[in-house]
Amino acid sequence: MPTDSVTPVAATGMYTTPPTRAPKQTMDGEMFMHLLVTQLQNQDPSSPMDTNQMISQSTQLAMMESIATMTTTSEENFSLQMRGVAAALVGQQVSYYGQDGALITGTATSVSYAGPVPQVIVDGKEIPLDLIAGINAATPGDPGSGDDGAPSSGGSGTDGAGTGATGTSGGAA
Repeated sequence: MPTDSVTPVAATGMYTTPPTRAPKQTMDGEMFMHLLVTQLQNQDPSSPMDTNQMISQSTQLAMMESIATMTTTSEENFSLQMRGVAAALVGQQVSYYGQDGALITGTATSVSYAGPVPQVIVDGKEIPLDLIAGINAATPGDPGSGDDGAPSSGGSGTDGAGTGATGTSGGAA
């Protein structure tokens, strides 16, 4: 069986230039370590870096990473708090300002967590949680408020027959 020869293909420039790196806009641990390694590689052999300086820089790196971790944790906690607040609004009468500036009141029926800010569904419209202007107190007779508008049946302290709250008779001893 004869074999066909393969003709060489010239490079089209795909790897002829080294890839360029986009500059970072934030300081992070990787950038700090890169600077420290570069500093150690380029130091003067006759006067090496002071060990106290190196320890100080390493401590600063550890502190920076701890602060970055705390920031991330804080952002996650805030996001969870927003979700909890949004969930607590379901079934409540809420107010928000419409595009025309008028105050609109409606019932929050559900919540969507699809975006970075929870969306509260008020009478079929998605309203971002941060645009909710207030929560309205339930008025007597509102469904779901537990109050049917009738006076409560709690005791008044006397039963109308002269008996006090302690159950003793109002007569002479």
